[in-house]
Amino acid sequence: MAAGATPADGALIAVIADEDTITGFLLSGMGNIDMRKKHNFLVVDSKTPVKTVESTFKEFTHRDDIAIILISQNVAGLIRSAIDHHTKAVPSVLEIPSKDHPYEPTQDSLLMRVKHIMGSV
Repeated sequence: MAAGATPADGALIAVIADEDTITGFLLSGMGNIDMRKKHNFLVVDSKTPVKTVESTFKEFTHRDDIAIILISQNVAGLIRSAIDHHTKAVPSVLEIPSKDHPYEPTQDSLLMRVKHIMGSV
């Protein structure tokens, strides 16, 4: 989506994850680089500073062209505080499994909020 475009023009999915997960999403066609050279994805590996992950997450939450942020659950654990402080409905933040880290429901912030609202916790 071009800079200055509105959510009605279409919205992006952003992904913060390991290289294999990002590659899969890019092959599906979700990748985007706008005119300002801003990506809608971040490849995270063992050398990626937590500060970079957190600043990218915050950037994605403030972009008006992103509707959903998918983040590998193990990466989400690195910035749990930032994720817990994000309370807006859009962009929605969904934690996903990765090849080397299976999904653990007890670690998912969104699932814990839903259970709390429903009175299950």
